[in-house]
Amino acid sequence: MAQMIPDSIPRQATSGEKLVFKTLKSSLPDDFIVYYEPEVNGRRPDFLIIAPHLGLLVLEVKDYTKNTLVKINKDEWFIQHGEAQLTTVKSPLKQARDNMFHIASYLQKEKSLLTWDGEYKGRLKFPYGYGTVFTRITQAECVEHQIYHINEPHFTLTRDELDLDHDTFSREHFIEKLYGMFPFKHVKRQYLTVEDIETIRFYLFPEVRISAKWNEPRKYREDWLLSLTDLKTMDVHQENLAKQIGEEHRLIRGVAGSGKTLILASRVKTLQMNNPDWKILVLCYNISLATMIRQMIEEKLREPADMIDFISTKNSDKTDHNVEVFHYHGFISKKRIKEDGEMPEGSYPLYDAILIDEGQDFEPEWLNMISKCLNPETKSLLIVEDRAQNIYKRKWNLRKLTGLDFRGRSRYLSINYRNTAEILQFAWRFYEMHTYDGDKTDQSKAEVIPPRQTERTGPEPIVYKASNFEEEVDFVARSIHKLHQEYDIPFSEMIILYRIRRDRNHSYVDILKRVLKQHQLPYFWLSENNETKRQFIKKEESIKISTIDSSKGLDFQAVFVVNLDNMPFVLEEDEEREAALLYIAMTRALEWLFLSYSGVSKYTNYLESVSHVNQPNVKEQLEQELASTVWTEETAATTELEATEIIETEESEQTMAKTSFDVHAFSEENHNPLVFETLRGWRKKRAAANKVPAYTIIENKSLMILATFIPHTQEEFMSLPFFKEKRWEMYGDELLEILKTMKKSTTSLNIFRDTFS
Repeated sequence: MAQMIPDSIPRQATSGEKLVFKTLKSSLPDDFIVYYEPEVNGRRPDFLIIAPHLGLLVLEVKDYTKNTLVKINKDEWFIQHGEAQLTTVKSPLKQARDNMFHIASYLQKEKSLLTWDGEYKGRLKFPYGYGTVFTRITQAECVEHQIYHINEPHFTLTRDELDLDHDTFSREHFIEKLYGMFPFKHVKRQYLTVEDIETIRFYLFPEVRISAKWNEPRKYREDWLLSLTDLKTMDVHQENLAKQIGEEHRLIRGVAGSGKTLILASRVKTLQMNNPDWKILVLCYNISLATMIRQMIEEKLREPADMIDFISTKNSDKTDHNVEVFHYHGFISKKRIKEDGEMPEGSYPLYDAILIDEGQDFEPEWLNMISKCLNPETKSLLIVEDRAQNIYKRKWNLRKLTGLDFRGRSRYLSINYRNTAEILQFAWRFYEMHTYDGDKTDQSKAEVIPPRQTERTGPEPIVYKASNFEEEVDFVARSIHKLHQEYDIPFSEMIILYRIRRDRNHSYVDILKRVLKQHQLPYFWLSENNETKRQFIKKEESIKISTIDSSKGLDFQAVFVVNLDNMPFVLEEDEEREAALLYIAMTRALEWLFLSYSGVSKYTNYLESVSHVNQPNVKEQLEQELASTVWTEETAATTELEATEIIETEESEQTMAKTSFDVHAFSEENHNPLVFETLRGWRKKRAAANKVPAYTIIENKSLMILATFIPHTQEEFMSLPFFKEKRWEMYGDELLEILKTMKKSTTSLNIFRDTFS
């Protein structure tokens, strides 16, 4: 089943578009992404299909009948519906072709999508095509009325070719017709990699951009695209949600690290673009998060829809918009609203849209007051929340407080993208053990969404026990040096979190600052006061020091949670709040999580019972543990298997360079299609069983290598490039079981022996 964006077609779509949507969704493989009416750089094709082994395909859908068509030629069609006036429209095939060429021309500015050798150097490396769909005309009618003379058959899909309920419908024929809609037969078909598809989505759809690092561009503005690196995009689920939030009031519940704030910021940009005159208010609970959201929104609003123009605005600090971002208390202070929210009727500031981040932290009275600031005509209120991070234990009835009914208007984000599998599993086990007892009669617990992890893996959380706090901080400082020098993690991507600032015997933050200064490490005390929270700039090259509360909504590559022997805090009556706080702290970490203490508490006892604890007398062992995981920026966005493949790919490419043998090119031309499709079927079932995307199991290029050389033994399997111990352990037996039933190709086997034996 194809991945559809949006995942359901709007009610206002034509009956023909609904038919095409249904057929595409049910008939195409799961690695196909299908967009309905996407806005692409000023154009809006009916359907855009992106797939690894297809390329890009634009479809133009028409509900014409044979009686609607008065006169047609290759440029214009003369249409008349019943007694209506005769109208002239552009030929459907020309519409589809123009839209596709518009998209292709735009993508040609991205060098990673081009071929750089041979006759077609400088052109897109993948096929792109276009076609028309006539939902109320059959093949027989196209022949009878000579429509095929104008709209060639291989560019045309008719009712009997796409209607699932039609007697002659064939899924294989339907897919074959799509593959035939590519006019440039001389261009060699190359498969789109996962990275290629992310790059295409990044450039075509500004609303899914998460981040991009750039090198300073050269003289001409077009070269900005050539200088982009490290693209990151939302996955299809996040993109669907961002695009389908819809009008009026909405509630999004998501786990930590699921992209809630990102979707909120994307929503702000969409609202501002569609309604430039609207006044928009964004609220959250803490000051540091408000600062970060403000910076994120400013960047998104400065980013033009056409990325070619980005260089002209990149260095501009000026952004004209009607978007205001506050933490709650800053908002009521700025607007001179009383602490209890009371003001004379008609005195409340009015906003056309209000968006609330970390909504679980808001008091009921606050929501009631905020609802009075919302334009009753637009009703555009978006609340995002995570009940697992409800450290203030707020309970409220949204309908009663806001006067808006959220039933049927809620969406859920259960996939954690921020943390590695090791960090998320560690944090969630702790949270379940100390708060979540499965009691569904407690509504606040019933609303907690258990997170689902991605396949991204990394080092296990490191637990360290010191004899005193100064020794603990010394360990933190040495670890920071190691991460910075050996793993290239910038200081700006590290944070030290603490529960309390001081007690009767220690000033913990003062000790922290002193030891960091001794180690000549730059730091910024984020939570020192309200002013430092407002001055917070994450990109500033300094290690941040913060309370756990002030870190909500933030994330860093490396997180150090210190002084855990003060958790749960003795003066906090609600121990579940303490557990939620530590869960928040742990889930701030993207790659590295360090937990340290120098005393004893309920939580330190738990840590010692579930994990290996490093101590001062085993420093060498810890150094080895740190050094054992090569986790760089390049591999941070991959699975453990993919990280292994990067190393193996380099080795294999060196070997192939010596033999001057291009295994990918050879496999593309010589693989056994039957074996390849059989392996793809196995991968699809494996992915469904694991509940992961198919490409995370094994890539198409690797399946093609298997379908070319068809190894029958472990030795032959392990001799292939990209198929080392890790892959053998995970899938070797299953794959050999399939391949042993397949006949070897003599030609492939000879090359296999000569090249890789």
